[in-house]
Amino acid sequence: MPDTAYVELNPPSLEGKVSEAEWETRVNLAAAFRVAYHFGWNNTILNHFSARVEGEPEHFVMNPQGLGWHEITASSLIKSDYQGNDLSESDYRLAPAGRNFHSAILDARRDLACVMHVHPTAGIVISATEEGLLPIDQTSSMLWGKVAYHEFEGLAQEAEEGPRIIADLGDNMMMIMRNHGLLTVGRTIAEGFALLHRLVSCCETQAQLMATGSKFTLVPEDVCKVTQAQMYERYQGRPGGDLEWQMYRRLAEKLDPGYRS
Repeated sequence: MPDTAYVELNPPSLEGKVSEAEWETRVNLAAAFRVAYHFGWNNTILNHFSARVEGEPEHFVMNPQGLGWHEITASSLIKSDYQGNDLSESDYRLAPAGRNFHSAILDARRDLACVMHVHPTAGIVISATEEGLLPIDQTSSMLWGKVAYHEFEGLAQEAEEGPRIIADLGDNMMMIMRNHGLLTVGRTIAEGFALLHRLVSCCETQAQLMATGSKFTLVPEDVCKVTQAQMYERYQGRPGGDLEWQMYRRLAEKLDPGYRS
């Protein structure tokens, strides 16, 4: 980490100095940080998004320790490998908690392109409930039975926790980390972000409904299955989120096109 007297928020642009595929990965991931900040999913220097560099299966990029998500740019992301080696020339480093389980997931699941982890208030609320996420509306019905759970083990900075997170995740794309937060993975950044948006939104809806103190009804299991089939038929096995991502990129441009620097 740099000394507090020297914080370089605008590192030299890496555009043209890295492959086109890496640059596109960096730009998309930087956009994800800016939009996530806008949505209020994270307003500290904590939590992480990571993405595998296309064409470089052994390398990924991730936000460095010390930058707020509203400050992250494509060039400030740190490139690393699964052995813990930072490959970017930067005053910043990756936080152990993020590096360990993000790199473990990307290394073990070569079908994935990204890992996203946040601590939004509603997500923490639902992560602390015994029942977890409930099917109470259309969106949560689509997620029914598709969300994994991982028990809290303390700060997620121990390398040996990675395999347990992977085992609990299984072939799911979303996870509620008990008493901790939310995690999604995706075959593309677009898919991972779209899933995260749905998961956060469902937690917000459930938390607000619980706060009313009223009794509420659940969507029946058979209707959840029908709703899921309708959604997954639309994608036919392809990664989802592409249309949403085009909108999110436009939002990132409107918020601050500097994320592309």
